[in-house]
Amino acid sequence: MRALRISLITAVVLGGLFVAADRIAVNYAESEVADKVRTSQGLSKTPDVSINGFPFLTQVAGKSLDEVEVSLKGVEATADGRPVKITEVKAELADVKFDSNFSSAVAGRADGSGRVTYEDLTRAAPQGATIAYAGPERAAQGQVKVVGPLMDLLKGSGGSSGGSGLGDLLNQEVTVYSKVQLVDGKTVRLTAESLPGGIPIPGLHGLLRDVLDYDLTLEGLPTPLKLDQVSASEQGLDFSGKGRDVSLIG
Repeated sequence: MRALRISLITAVVLGGLFVAADRIAVNYAESEVADKVRTSQGLSKTPDVSINGFPFLTQVAGKSLDEVEVSLKGVEATADGRPVKITEVKAELADVKFDSNFSSAVAGRADGSGRVTYEDLTRAAPQGATIAYAGPERAAQGQVKVVGPLMDLLKGSGGSSGGSGLGDLLNQEVTVYSKVQLVDGKTVRLTAESLPGGIPIPGLHGLLRDVLDYDLTLEGLPTPLKLDQVSASEQGLDFSGKGRDVSLIG
């Protein structure tokens, strides 16, 4: 019994040491991978990296990781040259395989997601425009609400605000619902579904459309991860994408 007790204690101690060594190794590896992802992907900030699965050391020995999560905050997109903040970009990478000297890594499968809040959309919107939730029915159709004083929107187009006799007309607030759709796997396009009626100024609708229709080009997703879905939620625009054989490092 005494020998058995000693054997059990020894096994527990060795097991604890193995777990501790495994956790130390995975923490170090997460930091190293984060630095390499930043350099390889050309990111302005270092992402947070989590390597899942246990034990880690046996995965390393096989030069393969079951699952890696990468998240990056403060990513910026562009909207017709204007910066817009993406709340957070996340990528879940599965079946990650390294080459013989660990200088490159490729994920067999990848799922990415992110969100642009309405507040950040408004900051990047044309002058005078406020982007907001359009309600559940319109959101289900992929629409957002754009509101702003007509005069301010016209200033954003570079067009004339008209003479003094048009004051009441130009000061009115207009509401437009814009359709959100994906273009080329990395661009979110906002297009006004319809423009306000009852405005008798020739060419006004064209000027408004020049302001209200614009693209958001999203960056910061691991290549070649491509967006395949965008939707309007109560918090903002949610986007997601999938990829295969996605290069993580190298």
